[in-house]
Amino acid sequence: MKRVVVTGMGTINPLGLNVSEFWDNVKAGKCGIGEITYFDTTEYKTKIAAEVKGFEPSNYMDAKEAKRMSKFSQFAVAAAKEAYKDAKLEGASVDVERMGVYVSSGVGGLSDSEAEFENIITKGPRRVSPLFIPMMIGNMAGGNVAIALNAKGPCLDIVSACASSNNAIGEAFYAIRDDRADIIIAGGTESVISKLGIAGFMNLRALSSSTDPNRGSIPFDKERDGFVMGEGAGILILEEMEHAIKRGVTIYGEIAGYGTTCDAFHITAPSEDGAQGARAMKMAIDVAGITPAGVSYINAHGTSTPLNDKGETTAVKNVFGDHAYKIPMSSSKSMFGHLLGAAGAVEGIVSIMAMIDSFVPATINYKVPDESCDLDIVPNTGRAGQELNYVLSNSLGFGGHNASVLFKKWVK
Repeated sequence: MKRVVVTGMGTINPLGLNVSEFWDNVKAGKCGIGEITYFDTTEYKTKIAAEVKGFEPSNYMDAKEAKRMSKFSQFAVAAAKEAYKDAKLEGASVDVERMGVYVSSGVGGLSDSEAEFENIITKGPRRVSPLFIPMMIGNMAGGNVAIALNAKGPCLDIVSACASSNNAIGEAFYAIRDDRADIIIAGGTESVISKLGIAGFMNLRALSSSTDPNRGSIPFDKERDGFVMGEGAGILILEEMEHAIKRGVTIYGEIAGYGTTCDAFHITAPSEDGAQGARAMKMAIDVAGITPAGVSYINAHGTSTPLNDKGETTAVKNVFGDHAYKIPMSSSKSMFGHLLGAAGAVEGIVSIMAMIDSFVPATINYKVPDESCDLDIVPNTGRAGQELNYVLSNSLGFGGHNASVLFKKWVK
């Protein structure tokens, strides 16, 4: 079986419009959450979200292209172009038929659906945009990335709610490992901070009702009451190791393992025993051929919902036993909210950068300990000088979807 490495990264998210800016802000423990500006929240209990700031589509594509894309696709193309350039693929001699795209979105173009529904109600069916469908459907982020970068290999949109982009990375890992592709542009994208998106999650009682940006997304804190919606995209260039070495490009890390399972329990609530989340983690560890004690850091799903954080803590204990208390485990969502289908990919970038910089990011804005979430969650301040050889990144989605990706530090 082939080995799979990461040779490029790109992101658009609430803490930055590129990987460098983003990682600097993560290390500094900055909070990218604020008041919602996209629409009037007067009638909404939810007042805060993690919006992308300063994004101009024209900086990444021409105006005509941008008008034919929903925002989630724009984010994906922008992040993919950064990752593609980072991997030195511009002008490179590669077999484009063995270069694929696995870019997921949990929801797709919800804001377009809102706008066109308003058109059909107020103006009639003839006023619905002919571009509505190709802008709205979730696979178009991957399709637009493939078109922009001339990737003619497999192009898939794996939809598994909040586990979507971790599943995309994991399945891309398998495809390259099994010699079905040389390069896959993998990750996720999302933009659901809209009237309908916020109302739907709000009425499901999944969102925090806090009006304080520093007390909204508070994973593992006893006062947590829901997640904060985020948006953005994260893209990794996955490449067969020998292929990357021959090209002479920088290798940031290796994909060592992947596991995916389903709770088969409830449409929104995780199983309290954490058994299947634990099994996904154990699968990733087993695929890598290491023991649980070899994991240096866990980038938790850590949504800030009461059930998720408790269930994930239980799952980690099921895998690691007493050793769970010795492994730092933090939630990046404390800084940039929950990016839904893009969460795993953006957190994958955090995981890789953590290994490169020997730095464990913090769970910021933590105040009130919860006895049911009693692991080392790296409260408030990140830790420098930490040797990280294997980092486990978890994503758990509605419908009971569990996906864990295990990253390995690259050593020449």
